[in-house]
Amino acid sequence: MNVTDPRLLVQPSPLLKQRMRTDQAMRDVLYALLPATLAGLWYFGLAALLVILSSIAGALITEWVFSPAQARSARLLDSSGLLTGLLLGLTLPPALPLWMAFIGGAVAIGLGKLVWGGLGYNLFNPSLVGRAFLGATFPIAMTTWSPGAGPADFFQVYESTLTPPFMQASYDAVTAATPLGLMKFEYQSTPLWDLVIGKTSGCIGETSGLLLILGGVYLAFRRGLDWRMPVSILASVLLFTGALYLLDPAKYPGPLFSLFSGGLLIGAIYMATDPVTSPLTPRGTWIFGVGVGLLVVLIRVFGGFPEGVMYAILLMNSATPLIDRYTQSRVFGKGIKTE
Repeated sequence: MNVTDPRLLVQPSPLLKQRMRTDQAMRDVLYALLPATLAGLWYFGLAALLVILSSIAGALITEWVFSPAQARSARLLDSSGLLTGLLLGLTLPPALPLWMAFIGGAVAIGLGKLVWGGLGYNLFNPSLVGRAFLGATFPIAMTTWSPGAGPADFFQVYESTLTPPFMQASYDAVTAATPLGLMKFEYQSTPLWDLVIGKTSGCIGETSGLLLILGGVYLAFRRGLDWRMPVSILASVLLFTGALYLLDPAKYPGPLFSLFSGGLLIGAIYMATDPVTSPLTPRGTWIFGVGVGLLVVLIRVFGGFPEGVMYAILLMNSATPLIDRYTQSRVFGKGIKTE
């Protein structure tokens, strides 16, 4: 009998194969980030677009230069470098000098990905490696925020944006405090609706919590992330901040403020869920998420920085191998050591 249906063929394992490819998974995340990216451009204008393009350029050029000639096209077409550059750009201030954004993209790919062996081998989230490098190297530029001007001033470019490389940038009349900074140092809250729609100062990707959540729902529908990760992070932040808020409402921020302020949503939905740098087991995912949430609250409330999402995720990335080791299931047929 001539069998034409490939599902009836006898073939070696693996018999169950996932149809999702790497390039498709990367593009799904890009699609999910598109609404929040457009919101960032709506509020911060052309300067934000130039910062994002610069970080993407740094990532793609570095991947092209340091990849083997025969693998260059494949590595660029898998969209991982594009996604790394975009995520980094969304975590940067809109008035950041373009050359700094370019260096950040290069470091994200070079030190965050390629030195580990390429895609799938890195221990830390590459975009957060790039941001940590910029935060340590250019602390003033990375903590100088600009108020959102809106679409009326879309073509406005800050003086600091076009600062020549390795020259001191000028931030006259463009500085503004972030909601987290206002709460931590001045005990001044920000209206919740402004946080939800993104009408605040801060990083480009912190523009709209609502759009970030909608993008996360799209990824969950496409099975582009493990739902346990963002749920465990956000739930733990709500729990810990809620407990502190009950102790002293005048001193500690409320749970919803903590949820929608800063980079918590973009970090929990798009960075902590990186399958390469997060645990593989369901139990390990819950441990990782609760650890990130606890560290975020500790740094925000008791640390010297108003924001702690980046450090929380990087610290838990370093613990991922240990979490996987102690939460993996016992191999069938293998006994438990009693020694």
